[in-house]
Amino acid sequence: MGDNTLQARSEAGNKFKGGLNCAEAILHTFNGMLNNPLNPESLKMASGFGGGCGHAGSMCGALAGSVMVLGLFEGRTDASQDRDPIYNLAHEFHDHFKNQFGGIDCRTLNVHAFDSQEHLKGCLKLTGGTAKLLMGFIQEKGLVDGNFSWPVIAN
Repeated sequence: MGDNTLQARSEAGNKFKGGLNCAEAILHTFNGMLNNPLNPESLKMASGFGGGCGHAGSMCGALAGSVMVLGLFEGRTDASQDRDPIYNLAHEFHDHFKNQFGGIDCRTLNVHAFDSQEHLKGCLKLTGGTAKLLMGFIQEKGLVDGNFSWPVIAN
């Protein structure tokens, strides 16, 4: 499990350093890990979640991106399907995130001015740490078998 969690942290961190926001970095990283079930147009849905919903300081974009990733495993395609599986996963991961980082809101997780050097360093750490936490959670829940291979991704 350690190698995959460290790989997830590294990939997401590199994507953040390359200019993606926290939510985009998480979604792009795990989309690649899962052999790209989302097309490039679909990846756009994460863009507005950076900075806690467009710099509003609300729920951390890395957490929002993680919930989107969990939806790839247990999300619904229509209203006749049970919503409990994704709700349970999302709630449990939310609690893991909160316990790991001490909160869920961007404004409390990173108090520095948006896009300042200090802010970017804090977000880089949160984004990588969230990817590591998410990979461990996904493996713990048996959502992947752990025998996948990471694609080669140009940064």
